[in-house]
Amino acid sequence: MSAILKMISQRLALGLLTLWVVTIIIFMAVELLPGDFAEALLGQAATEETVAAIRRELGLDQPAFTRYFLWLGDVLQGDFGRSLASDRLISELVGPRVYNTLFLAAYAAVIAVPVALTLGVLAALYRNSLYDRSVNVGALAAISSPEFFAAYILVYFFAVQNAWFPAIARVSETTGFGARLEMLFLPAVTLTLVTMAHMMRMTRAAIINLMASPYIEMARLKGVPRGRIITKHALPNALSPIINVVALNLAYLIVGVVVVEVVFAYPGLGQLLVDSVAKRDMPVVQASCLVFAVTYILLNLLADILSILSNPRLLHPR
Repeated sequence: MSAILKMISQRLALGLLTLWVVTIIIFMAVELLPGDFAEALLGQAATEETVAAIRRELGLDQPAFTRYFLWLGDVLQGDFGRSLASDRLISELVGPRVYNTLFLAAYAAVIAVPVALTLGVLAALYRNSLYDRSVNVGALAAISSPEFFAAYILVYFFAVQNAWFPAIARVSETTGFGARLEMLFLPAVTLTLVTMAHMMRMTRAAIINLMASPYIEMARLKGVPRGRIITKHALPNALSPIINVVALNLAYLIVGVVVVEVVFAYPGLGQLLVDSVAKRDMPVVQASCLVFAVTYILLNLLADILSILSNPRLLHPR
């Protein structure tokens, strides 16, 4: 138990260090963006004195080094500041959008994870068969297709040609659970097509790799059916890489929704990020990027920890 706690502590410390580096990258990336918010807010007809007054009021006249530590200190206290464009609290803007993004990611995960694991196990069970080749071709096609291309194809066939599902996911706080599921079906399927392919191929590769192990050969010699060998012997020992790839793809489902949310006009955090960049609302951009970064780092840490817990041999590297 002490080795596990030590490992978790090391991973958490590394995650905090990574997050601190990410905050520096986010702040500097926003600083390097061209243009000036004060000039964009006042327009081309604004005088230099007016622009300077707005910059002083917003604190933009201070050095970047000072503004970074002021921003980081506020963030550590849970204060993301106010939006420069709407003067609303950023927490009020980000909160509902985070919920919408998490709902979409969870919807896609509920579809993608069981389907991917089932397809991967069956592909390993019927290796080199027509089914295996067909699934691999489909997976490669899904991986190679950009999200926006898959989204437009789905919209064309299921919203324009047949009108089975809405092409725009305009949900609100009053939208019911059933109506929300219907509106988000096409965005969820779009995300599923990409992430499911990665998980399926990793599941297949992990099981096939274990099928050459001595204990699997012994089970074959004893006459154990192939399906039982995979489900009872190979699959439990393949959990470490499978859990890792599932957690990483769950992170992608949350962080990689920007394009999908823009295509379907879904009011999630990705759409807010794009709108804020267009308005040069830098505090909202920084807060959105930070939420994405924290989510991705936490899920990566979770993947690392679960992989080690599912394979205790990783606690004692040779």
